[in-house]
Amino acid sequence: MKYLFDYSLEELENLLVDGGYKKFSASQIFDWVYKKLTLDFDSMSNISKELREYLKKEMSLELPTITKKEVSKDTTVKYLFNFKDESKVEGVLMHHPYGTSYCISSQVGCNMGCAFCASGLKKKSRDLTSGEMVSMIIKTMLDSNERISHIVIMGTGEPLDNFDNVIKFIKIVNAPKGLEIGIRHITLSTSGLAPKIKELADKGMGINLAISLHAPTDDLRMRLMPIDKAYKINEVIDASNYYFEKTGRRITFEYLLLEGVNDSMYYADKLVELVRGMNAYINLIPYNHVDEFEFKESNSKNVDRFYNQLKSRGINVTMRHKMGDDIDAACGQLRSKIMKEEEIKK
Repeated sequence: MKYLFDYSLEELENLLVDGGYKKFSASQIFDWVYKKLTLDFDSMSNISKELREYLKKEMSLELPTITKKEVSKDTTVKYLFNFKDESKVEGVLMHHPYGTSYCISSQVGCNMGCAFCASGLKKKSRDLTSGEMVSMIIKTMLDSNERISHIVIMGTGEPLDNFDNVIKFIKIVNAPKGLEIGIRHITLSTSGLAPKIKELADKGMGINLAISLHAPTDDLRMRLMPIDKAYKINEVIDASNYYFEKTGRRITFEYLLLEGVNDSMYYADKLVELVRGMNAYINLIPYNHVDEFEFKESNSKNVDRFYNQLKSRGINVTMRHKMGDDIDAACGQLRSKIMKEEEIKK
């Protein structure tokens, strides 16, 4: 059976025409599914009974189930979804003054192996399809009774390692007859796959690009992020400049502050040297503790010194507000916890 969420509007139009149905019926179906959040073909009253019977026979609108849901005192909601093959994937709903954002995963597990990240505790078993990513958003909107205005693709997995599915996902959620989420309201976060950053730039989509840097020197970054062995910082910077030239979109460099690791004035100055002159800004991120790792969140004194050093040297810098720190907020943390509990029960 085909999965409707895997289909772009154009693909659904072609499928219906090939089956002898009207092209415009695809727009009607998209309206029911994405605007009205109706997942019952029989309720789609403005399409023919014959087409409804065809859809029931050929198309699935099955959504993942919610295995676990955690709600923070700051209203952040973390979901753990279960797909029909028992794959477990996280998503996070966050509320901001500018709207409701959703942090979505792109893979089941992660192979990047970052030393501080809970996502890598369970290695990648497979990629998510574009439709599975879309279905997580639909499920969340139905559960929360909220419309999502912004998407950040920075949950479990490396989005650029699942390139084709992620690109298709972006096109579906951005489409005027789909979820209609503005392209400038979509952010993709990568650990720095330099060739794929350039390939993304060539797509000309103009989404926001965030790069997980976390260290301004290759020596330190290699210890924290094994991807640095494949793509050195200079290659990532070159790809970032290429992305800006192609899209005109300012780059965000994410910098997780780890006490005694990368939060000294030495690394602040190295970071200034690295990004000076670029159309970019640094997003300093507080660390959510993961029991399996010894890393600690930088203390407030070091955070202030680091921030002020960048600011005084003319670098655009922001400090991410910590959200969901009373729940399993770190990427991959809830999934790893639940899977560990299941293994113990076995």
